[in-house]
Amino acid sequence: MKVDQIYTGCLAQGAYYIESNGEVAIIDPLREIEPYVNRAEKEGAKIKYIFETHFHADFVSGHVTLSERTGAPIIYGPTANPSFKAIIATDGQEFKLGDVIIKVLHTPGHTMESTTFLLKNESGKDYAIFSGDTLFLGDVGRPDLAQKSDITQDDLAGFLYDSLRTKIMPLADDVIVYPGHGAGSACGKNMMKETVDTLGNQKKMNYALRQDMTKAEFVKEVTDGLTPPPQYFPLNVKMNKEGYDNIDTIIEKGTKALNPEEFETIANAVEALVLDVRHQNDFIKGHIPRSIFIGLQGGFAPWVGALIKDVKQPILLITDPGMEEEAVIRLSRVGFDNTLGYLAGGFEAWKSAGKEFDTISSISAEVFKTRLETENVEVFDVRKDAEYTSEHIENAKNASLEFINDYLSEIPKDTPFYVHCAGGYRSVIAASILKSRGYHNLIDVAGGMKAIREAGIPLTNFVCPSTLKNK
Repeated sequence: MKVDQIYTGCLAQGAYYIESNGEVAIIDPLREIEPYVNRAEKEGAKIKYIFETHFHADFVSGHVTLSERTGAPIIYGPTANPSFKAIIATDGQEFKLGDVIIKVLHTPGHTMESTTFLLKNESGKDYAIFSGDTLFLGDVGRPDLAQKSDITQDDLAGFLYDSLRTKIMPLADDVIVYPGHGAGSACGKNMMKETVDTLGNQKKMNYALRQDMTKAEFVKEVTDGLTPPPQYFPLNVKMNKEGYDNIDTIIEKGTKALNPEEFETIANAVEALVLDVRHQNDFIKGHIPRSIFIGLQGGFAPWVGALIKDVKQPILLITDPGMEEEAVIRLSRVGFDNTLGYLAGGFEAWKSAGKEFDTISSISAEVFKTRLETENVEVFDVRKDAEYTSEHIENAKNASLEFINDYLSEIPKDTPFYVHCAGGYRSVIAASILKSRGYHNLIDVAGGMKAIREAGIPLTNFVCPSTLKNK
């Protein structure tokens, strides 16, 4: 028996490859299926089952395409209602895979169809659980994604409490936990950085598995501090339930090379969003006016999903040479399938064609420190609320990137202001959005909070009265 976790850091997502005696099961595959198909072929094995722990909200799974390619059935737990052909398993149903067994444990709570898959080894002993978004390391799945209006987040949290205590916690301490996500995912609040653990350790470390916790206490703790889910979540759920275009078609359309004239014509004709995925330092030095920066080298796909409201939005790409297909694939992972092409030759081709371009004013933390000491400056910290509360520049205002459009009325258009984040990635995203909205008086603090600390700028950990309130 082989169990491999295929972890994708950009999405903080774990897919799983299980092989026994020439038969393979894939759990929660990513949309690009070639790695799974190629792996099985290399090992002379056949993909027999595709298991889905639930209808994912934060990414588009590869289950439909993988099933079409291999003929393997898609398996959901009870109450799932996909539009395509699938096996809707009963609670406790078992599926034989080579010399091992995968057992269905219906664990509603994150969503009503959420299911944990229990792997029994060749001896019939409970070996591992693939818990999807039911149980993370250090946390559990958020219970506020119900697709039916008559089910509240408190209802789901109550179901999750029961699922954990009747299906998960009775299992032996040596059972391995393979979660659907790790730290950085928007599907939970406070996950550990590790991606594999034992259930016994989780019983000690995970607040949600406290033996003496009442249901009321659980509901309160699980629902406390939940931020609004990204707007693309329901759109991804819809795609995962109803199906989607083959990724090969998406790649072919999205990797069409366009010269500057063609690029500009299409951008204007269909009101395409020009998305620049280069490094933030390159974007600062020069970019197409009103283009939006979200770099591939950061948390690309989640930020695309959080900041671009409509997955059907037409997109044109500015990439480094050779990164066009990578960008299209990573957009498709979160359901953004309407990429129309990329600028051949990149930004340099745009400049060489004599087209207008823009830049971002950026200063070092040392220069910023001098200005803080000698001028009356206005500072906007675009990190998350919790980061800001933990430590921030005195009198800086918090304008979290994921809600940046809600703060526009608070940001000056006529006087200079400064933006920073933790390391320089998010502040340039924020700067690009603000410039596209007509705010050209901003100044980026290069290196973010890391550079600010190193420059010795005084910090405070108290929420000051100037903190902006989420609209």
